[in-house]
Amino acid sequence: MDEESQLPQPQDQSCWAALPDVCLHRVFWWLGDRDRSRAALVCRKWNQMMYSADLWRYRTITFSGRPSRVHASEFESAFWYVKKFGRYLEHLEIKFLNPYNAVLTKKFQVTMRGLLSSLGKSNNRLKYLSIQHLELDRLVWRNSIRSSFIKSLSFFLKKMGKHLDYLNLKGARLTVEQGCHVLNSLSYLRNETVVSELNIEDFFSHHLAVYSSPQFNKTMATFRNLESLTLNYNCISDELLENLCENNASNLWTINIKCHIHDPHGQVIWGMSWAKLARHATNLKVNFFFERIMKYERLARILLQEIPVRSISLRSCYFSDPDWSMRPTLLDLLPTFRHTLQKLTFEFNNNHEALDKELHLLILTCRKLFYFKIWAFLDVKFVEWILKSQEEGQCALRTLKVRIYTNRYETNEEDRTLREIYRKYRKLIDSELNYFVIAYPMM
Repeated sequence: MDEESQLPQPQDQSCWAALPDVCLHRVFWWLGDRDRSRAALVCRKWNQMMYSADLWRYRTITFSGRPSRVHASEFESAFWYVKKFGRYLEHLEIKFLNPYNAVLTKKFQVTMRGLLSSLGKSNNRLKYLSIQHLELDRLVWRNSIRSSFIKSLSFFLKKMGKHLDYLNLKGARLTVEQGCHVLNSLSYLRNETVVSELNIEDFFSHHLAVYSSPQFNKTMATFRNLESLTLNYNCISDELLENLCENNASNLWTINIKCHIHDPHGQVIWGMSWAKLARHATNLKVNFFFERIMKYERLARILLQEIPVRSISLRSCYFSDPDWSMRPTLLDLLPTFRHTLQKLTFEFNNNHEALDKELHLLILTCRKLFYFKIWAFLDVKFVEWILKSQEEGQCALRTLKVRIYTNRYETNEEDRTLREIYRKYRKLIDSELNYFVIAYPMM
């Protein structure tokens, strides 16, 4: 007898069998794989619900990078899922958390080879694929293991490239040749790829001047449908901007650019290249994320006035540098984008200079600014200035997040003043702001 014929017949079923489909679907939605399998044995109706496509469209598979009995079945359960329900999959996210040694990376590589092979044969629905933070340049990835994984991934992308709409390979850390090989797989047997959202932040290893690679620019020329592109500044060149202008201007909405101190970022980009792209991609907004690049001279080479900047994040280490000043950036550089800037995030150690007035003036200057977050040495009264300006209609913030650094262990005085400020502007805060302000000892 087959397994289905052994299921209870309708006359033997309880009132649970009459549960409406919408309610039953919701119950199964919140169950894990093991509980779903057990619930499917209740009756024929529940067994049919187990195979509802809606339940298996989204999947996050997490592999632990540490040897553990608890996580030993992760690899087997992932392969079981793909073989049984992979044909329904539309949204797949894979995480491999900080692999401990080459044994685990080998096991991951073998599992992914089987998983991707099975998925490539059974699935034609996959729209979203995310495999982040693999860090393939680490020593735990032996050359043979790394090569085998890249081969499996490239072969899979050749099959699925015509379906994928979103691809996130953030943190892969490949060489230029390896990275271009993977990306070229998306346009296999075609001259272009249909991916509309591409995240290749930290996709290439640190210290690589990707912007000077003709191979990379040729690869990016195959992307003809991009709406959102996330990458590092060491990939930006006049040639790339020209490609984006020619091939993606009608669709391109967002470019997210990370600029890290360890990435090469001294290349010269002409303002006219940005201006041409902005002129053709009329809806384009550019978001910059700077890591430990704080000096005015460096920022001014990157933040050209022709760029339609929507968001800027400036984060540095916690050590104070007396030779560095944030004042020129706040007074001269950032106000250049007062007509487009909507989000500002600062995290720096300005223990050697007070910047309250300059920051307040910048907020008033950028009239489209709706999000402001800062971690810095500030006077508590700075918060009151902003709230007073908000009350008077001089700014239109919707989010205000402030961490006020102090040089004392105790912050009782600052806490008391902040409570008084909150009580004074409570009506404004509760009605208009996502508000978080705290004093923090920086010792």
